[in-house]
Amino acid sequence: MTESEVPIEERVGDALRDTDATVAVAESCTGGLIGSLLTDVPGSSDYFDRSLVTYSYDAKREALAVSREALDAEGAVSEPVARQMAQGVRDRAGTTWGVSTTGIAGPTGGTDEKPVGTVFVGIAYAAPWGSGNSSTRVRRYEFDGSRTEIKRQIAERALADLDAALERGVP
Repeated sequence: MTESEVPIEERVGDALRDTDATVAVAESCTGGLIGSLLTDVPGSSDYFDRSLVTYSYDAKREALAVSREALDAEGAVSEPVARQMAQGVRDRAGTTWGVSTTGIAGPTGGTDEKPVGTVFVGIAYAAPWGSGNSSTRVRRYEFDGSRTEIKRQIAERALADLDAALERGVP
């Protein structure tokens, strides 16, 4: 089996285990799918800490410390909110990596600026204390398909972004 044939959740799990790293996930539009994929892998308790499904504004504020200002100014589906979600879950869980998803899975809810299928994926890295090298990267994507198909594409893209960050050692 070639590397590209290995499911992304297994590749991520191997990379986390190989680097003795841990991950926590803050999910909005994916509703727990990323956590489900990660825990489909036997032995995932070696590296997977938690997945928080923070669907509402209140959940994002209370569980992840996403600022009221970011939610009010940009809306939940935005780069600043995805950034704060990834950092919040990483810091609250005390993990090496934090992953976030916030988007519009459809079939309604889209706008011209943010059509159905729009998502922001955040990847936050906790570098060793005192190094000043902790960092976060957020990327915007757009996917097509049914609600279920879009959610699956978002989850797999988030894991692919984490896999790439693990390979580089930073988001």
